Amino acid sequence: MYQLRPATEKDADDIHLLIRLVGINPMNLDWRRFIVAQAQDDGQVVGCGQVKPHRDGSRELASIAVRPEWRERGIATTIIENLLNDSPGELYLTCRAGMGPFYEKFGFRSIQADEMPAYFRRLTRLVGVLGKMRLAGEGLLVMKRG
Repeated sequence: MYQLRPATEKDADDIHLLIRLVGINPMNLDWRRFIVAQAQDDGQVVGCGQVKPHRDGSRELASIAVRPEWRERGIATTIIENLLNDSPGELYLTCRAGMGPFYEKFGFRSIQADEMPAYFRRLTRLVGVLGKMRLAGEGLLVMKRG
């Protein structure tokens, strides 16, 4: 069992470690924007997520991570639903293309460059320039909700 709660400053290191463990974007991990899933038996942070604001005014559902041994228990879904309930309006996200169907369940849809805010256009260009358009054999997907 686990409980969901707003992150505290004490969770900052655990959030960074979890993000590194699952291999997702480690940029802009401000603990004040996060919610965490905490194991009830030992207090370990087993999942996390945030809504991250960008300078162009867009907001991103980001840093959704669950420890591998805690997956398949609905933790990511619960984190996402909680963040979406607290963040009405337009939200964007980036993910591996294969994750698209998972996020479609929450009302996200894939978008093209002409629909993207400036931050996401820059990101997709940067990924292309660096030659890393394939993430674990998949392309990068930008999605929008709202």
